[in-house]
Amino acid sequence: MAHTRILVTGATGFIGRLLTPYLVQQGYAVTALVREAYAETGFQSWPPEIKAVRSQIEVVYADLRNWQLTVRAVRAAQPDAVIHLAAVGVAEPFLPVDTAVRHNVNGTINLLRACFEKTTICQQMIVARSPGELASMNVYAASKAAAWNFCQLYGRTQQWPIHGAMVFQAYGPGQSPRNLVPAAVAAARAGQDFPMTVGTQRRDWIYVTDVVAGLSAMLMAALKPGETVELGSGQATSLLDVVQLVYRLVGRGGRPLPGALPSRPGEVEVQAANAVHTRERIGWGTAVTLEEGLIKVIG
Repeated sequence: MAHTRILVTGATGFIGRLLTPYLVQQGYAVTALVREAYAETGFQSWPPEIKAVRSQIEVVYADLRNWQLTVRAVRAAQPDAVIHLAAVGVAEPFLPVDTAVRHNVNGTINLLRACFEKTTICQQMIVARSPGELASMNVYAASKAAAWNFCQLYGRTQQWPIHGAMVFQAYGPGQSPRNLVPAAVAAARAGQDFPMTVGTQRRDWIYVTDVVAGLSAMLMAALKPGETVELGSGQATSLLDVVQLVYRLVGRGGRPLPGALPSRPGEVEVQAANAVHTRERIGWGTAVTLEEGLIKVIG
């Protein structure tokens, strides 16, 4: 593995900041692709998990929206495999359409072409996907679905080894405070009530370290071009049940207020991974239960 070079985009994000040191520990030679803004603000602005392994990784700088910068970064990294996590809109799914298209669609296409066109040693690209793509009821999901359509196009017509990692409802330390779990934990710790939607929507909750292990398990797996693996437990739990569990674990008063906020239009009622198929394809399954994961978040 020491000679297997992995390029990680979005390395400073919620998943990437844990994936990068995990891959280092597994013996891979890791290169982090980050925005040039990180070079300007200095090393001290980096997440602590990345700081801890900075001497063990390489770093290349690029804005994926820029073709020339993307090509330069990929040529410098010379990756055997790429894990593409970089995206905008994860916590703000109704972002401006132009922003989503430039980052999530154009950025992904630039990365694909840089990795597989002309002379390259890249043997695999793993593209993080969202189950929201299946319905595409917000700008973020629609842009990710459009990007994946191009991935499938190249995978099926050019046989480029592009694989999707559909990450279900990920949560854990370091997540944006706008997401449900950290928002509920903050309110519960303060003993405040938590206004929310009706909360009947059921999601497949996956702790971030399980996501990291799942992505690692996909590296060099015998997958077909354009194939997607679903990373989740296979079990769906309602948003309301999760928030109630958070309040029970924190135990400082306050309560959830289901129905105090309107639900998003067209939201899918149930999302759950096909965990059996995933275990068959990559030999991986989740290790952290929902309650165990929430305890870790609460600390």
